[in-house]
Amino acid sequence: MQKDSITRHLDLGSSVTPRNPYRADELFTTDVQDLPPEKAPSNYKCCNFALNPLPFASNFFDSISAYDVLEHIPRQLLNSSEARIIYPFIQLMNEVHRVLKPGGKFLALTPAYPRPEAFQDPTHVNIITLGTANYFCGPNPAAQIYGFKGRFECLINDFDAHANHTA
Repeated sequence: MQKDSITRHLDLGSSVTPRNPYRADELFTTDVQDLPPEKAPSNYKCCNFALNPLPFASNFFDSISAYDVLEHIPRQLLNSSEARIIYPFIQLMNEVHRVLKPGGKFLALTPAYPRPEAFQDPTHVNIITLGTANYFCGPNPAAQIYGFKGRFECLINDFDAHANHTA
């Protein structure tokens, strides 16, 4: 089978070791670290995606991965200048949906409750459970009440995938 188009993949939180689990033709990476040019992977953009939009065009990626990232994104923060609550995790999921092409794949691996790994790192501020994905999936995602504008289809939601993943 001949491939008729170039595929693009984004690895969120890649640091200096990006992953390309779907073997896309072009690999893009982003992280909150401002890496020196000699250490940054090609197509690297520094972005605090917990608070800012992803620096990519809408419908740009065929696939996106987030390895050990989502547990570091706060669920809510107080925007003191506007005296209102913001939802960084919801905003990031909106951004993932925005930059992902229709029918694209989003792979997220994260330590899930009740595994001890979900709590051992003090920077884990977003405890994920098997039910978390359901808030973003289906015809009427529950996260819509918090401002989620997209809709994902859950293909796999596996408690043991993180422990067994070797990519």
